[in-house]
Amino acid sequence: MFERFSDGARKSVALGREEALRLRHDYIGTEHLLLGVLGQPEDPAVAVLIDAGLDLVTARGAVARLLGAPHPGVDEAALAAIGVDLEAVREAVEATFGAGALDVPAGPPKRGRSRVPRFTDRAKQVLALAVRAAVRQRSERIELGHLLLGILREGGGIGVRVVRESGVDLAAVERAVERTLESKAA
Repeated sequence: MFERFSDGARKSVALGREEALRLRHDYIGTEHLLLGVLGQPEDPAVAVLIDAGLDLVTARGAVARLLGAPHPGVDEAALAAIGVDLEAVREAVEATFGAGALDVPAGPPKRGRSRVPRFTDRAKQVLALAVRAAVRQRSERIELGHLLLGILREGGGIGVRVVRESGVDLAAVERAVERTLESKAA
């Protein structure tokens, strides 16, 4: 399926897979695809979303908040009760040692189980909508912007929920991404 995807779109899906593994999820959902898209801020279509107010760090925080505790085995409420703000600790450590310094490696696969996360139905819908967006624009390749349009148009997954809850105007971002893709094709 990914043979028509541009290098950027393929990389975005791979980054989404890495995000799923980092979070210890055994699936790739719309939220992981969004994080993968935001992992390429140099792309003009992604810059539209970032300029509208949603970047990778903010989206990661929103995903963690929506999906529950991002740190398995850590009782954030108990730590907060004694004055420990895990997000402030993470920010300080990452400022010193680099992004992801506290992330636990996914580790080796468990016996009998694949470490390859499967796409959720909503994530598959995002990919299908990205293909439709490319066909509608008569593009031979599915670009990163098409994938972003798929996330925005899917409408019910955590990915679009993160975008919506960040205060971003979905319709305005969608129009700007379409214009970006049209100018790239010209």
